Amino acid sequence: MKREFPDHPLVGVGGVVIHHNRVLLIRRGSEPLKGKWSIPGGLLELGEDLSEAARRELKEETGLDVEPLEIVEVFDRIFRRGRRVRFHYVIVDYICRLKGGRLRPASDVLEAHWVRREDLGKYHLTRKATAVAHRAFEYFDRLATRQKASSQKIRLQK
Repeated sequence: MKREFPDHPLVGVGGVVIHHNRVLLIRRGSEPLKGKWSIPGGLLELGEDLSEAARRELKEETGLDVEPLEIVEVFDRIFRRGRRVRFHYVIVDYICRLKGGRLRPASDVLEAHWVRREDLGKYHLTRKATAVAHRAFEYFDRLATRQKASSQKIRLQK
């Protein structure tokens, strides 16, 4: 499969992992966005389910086991060189829960960090990646609020 100057768009998956109020970011070791901080992910393989691809890619890139919970965003990422399309990805990003593993960046990842919400700006993410990370934080905030309300309701019933 030809990534650079492809004959058709390629399907990518990403995993937005939130753990202890931090999001997992990686610094890319290859194009596109080489050297830039991003959400971890990679390409869907033939015959592979999207959520399984997200699980596999996160394991390969970061060493972590995750559970994809919900699709948070689907978007195009198109890079051109003149009139030619150099890269074209349709990316499906999942909100993921950390299940286990040890953070160890793979060979195509320069660095991996757990980043607090208030520090996202220091990593110069794309506007889309920043928005997706914030939506994932909001998802877990809502989940925590519902869990807290549910446990309070149980205590009141006793």
